[in-house]
Amino acid sequence: MSVELRPGESQESLLRRFRKAVSEARILPLVRQKRWFTPKSEIRRIKRQKAIRKARRNAARAARQRYL
Repeated sequence: MSVELRPGESQESLLRRFRKAVSEARILPLVRQKRWFTPKSEIRRIKRQKAIRKARRNAARAARQRYL
């Protein structure tokens, strides 16, 4: 990832553009995730937990919608 200095641009705005480009490219979460090795079984377990949480959240939202 690179950002070139534009004519008359300050270092602060250059750094701001770089940070924005990095966040839009979603690089940091990927780097943080790959910092340590995660076994396949743990990845599956985490995905299953996320799916359960999401299903509960959706069920609660649907229940709330019925009472409105």
